[in-house]
Amino acid sequence: MSLKRHLPGIAAAFVVLVCGAILAMGALREWSAREGELRSAETDTANLVRSLLQHAEDSIELVDNAIVGVVHRLETEGATPAALARLQSFLTLRKTTMPRLRGLFVYGADGAWLVTSEQVDLAGLNNSDRDYFIHHRTSAERGVFIGRPVRSRSGGQWIIPVSRRFQTPDGGFAGVVLATVDVAYFEKFYSQFAMGPRGSLALVGSNGVLMARFPADDSFVGRDISASPVIAQARRAASGSLSFTSGLDGMERLSAYRRSDRLPLILLASRGRDDVLAEWRGAAAERMGFVSGLTLLIATLGLFLVRQMFERQRMTHVVEAREADFRLLAEASSDLVSRIGLDGRLIYVSPSASRVVGWSAAELTGTQALSGIRPEDKPLVDATVEALRRGERAEAKLTYRTRHRTKGEIWVESSLNVTRDPETGEIDGVVAVSRDMTEHKELQTQLAALATRDGLTGIANRRCFDETFETEWLRCQRDGEPVSLLLIDVDHFKKFNDGYGHQSGDECLRRVAAAIALVARRPADIAARYGGEEFALLMPKTDPAGCERMGERARLAIQELGLAHRGNPPRNVVTVSIGCATVYPSPATPDRSTLIEAADMALYAAKGAGRNTVRPAPVVHRLAPTARRSA
Repeated sequence: MSLKRHLPGIAAAFVVLVCGAILAMGALREWSAREGELRSAETDTANLVRSLLQHAEDSIELVDNAIVGVVHRLETEGATPAALARLQSFLTLRKTTMPRLRGLFVYGADGAWLVTSEQVDLAGLNNSDRDYFIHHRTSAERGVFIGRPVRSRSGGQWIIPVSRRFQTPDGGFAGVVLATVDVAYFEKFYSQFAMGPRGSLALVGSNGVLMARFPADDSFVGRDISASPVIAQARRAASGSLSFTSGLDGMERLSAYRRSDRLPLILLASRGRDDVLAEWRGAAAERMGFVSGLTLLIATLGLFLVRQMFERQRMTHVVEAREADFRLLAEASSDLVSRIGLDGRLIYVSPSASRVVGWSAAELTGTQALSGIRPEDKPLVDATVEALRRGERAEAKLTYRTRHRTKGEIWVESSLNVTRDPETGEIDGVVAVSRDMTEHKELQTQLAALATRDGLTGIANRRCFDETFETEWLRCQRDGEPVSLLLIDVDHFKKFNDGYGHQSGDECLRRVAAAIALVARRPADIAARYGGEEFALLMPKTDPAGCERMGERARLAIQELGLAHRGNPPRNVVTVSIGCATVYPSPATPDRSTLIEAADMALYAAKGAGRNTVRPAPVVHRLAPTARRSA
């Protein structure tokens, strides 16, 4: 009688508890959805930052390539009136072929304007007061310099100066070559990306000076924002994300940044927190309204219908149904499904265990779940499982190595979720869904092997050489410039391997590759391992005489290494035979194979002439000087 008397109150209390749990779970789910929305926005923003930084780097490097060409002409032809007149035509042509360029300028050692792609009167114009000019005048560095944004003296708009110094033959300061990029170019490009009403994209120098921003606002350009949290963090870590209040407009933003490892640039993308969460707020209100209505209905019916025995029977049925569903899904799955108890032992193992790890479910049940994991991976797995047991995490995903009964070591990916006792709600174990990821890992390894560096010598591999060759061929064909190639073969290398062993042979190839790489000093030159003991040195915009000089430098550099080689008389040191060839690409030139074939024939001629020599090939498809200028 006592139990019956208290049963309505007990049932009512239970209904209240259930309704409160539903509301709490709904709120927790919405909070998780909110956090997921923020994480998704963070990931999307980080991916966008990576792409936009690549665009900025490519844009500056394309402009720098134009500057390098002008510096080369000035240092080769000098700054005579005739040379400057030819350079004027070249600057005009380069500007029309590169939409990123605002203008190209050449200043003398005193800052006076010598020549420019702009239609302005040069008389009396002087830029010796500009930061970039002062930098190059006072520093002997030959690298590219990206200055602070300034107002153009020829057009009045904001520009980003990119410059290099050029020198007199004795190494003295001769002047500055400047290329300018409109800030508006980046602002227009960034306007294509939807960042929301409060979002922004910014290109910032590593010194904290804002170079370009969208939404565009001239008052922000050139401002020093080095004190902002994102710039401070960018100086400590190459990439990352954070939430902060902007010092420019006071808005709270979710931001991602990435610092260039090639240029002094930082790309910053920000989205307003309110913009990111706007869609979630509307959807969350609808969902919580539905949950609240459903909870009210359950509460109304539960107060009249719930009985202690009925509730116990229902709970038992739910547990049994869930267990049956779990086993049905687990046994039908091709993945290995297992349940781990709080003591770390396997309570349940699905039949697919024999396919994934080689042991049957019966053999694994009751054993320690983490016993076969590789020692290097075990601490992370132990820590993750322990965090799940303590309730610090509800789920996790891990990739680790473990033993297979017959295959040895395999890679496994496991998704882990905690399970709870249906009556107490306490964590009673962990469910793991595991799959074999070995093939996926092997594919990753194969892709990594396709990198641009040769694994033995560290210089460019054949794939990188071919890609660069194609690019430079088309560039020189467009500009009417020559392309030169050295094919370099180590003399009697088989005898070296036979006499000193393959390890010594590998070290020999590394030393030879390093010597060739030192010869390739210009940015556009590329030294590559062409195959076996054969190397290649590609030299765009190099004439036949320059090609032959470079071949002789490479030959002497390798001979002077003094690597003993008793199978290579009479010098008994490692030497090379070199074939050099030059092609002036034109519509009459079939393809790049023309140059390779010519260099290869010259290499055979060098070997036939007794080795340790350089042999040039005839110039192929040479254009007349006027034809090259008009190309």
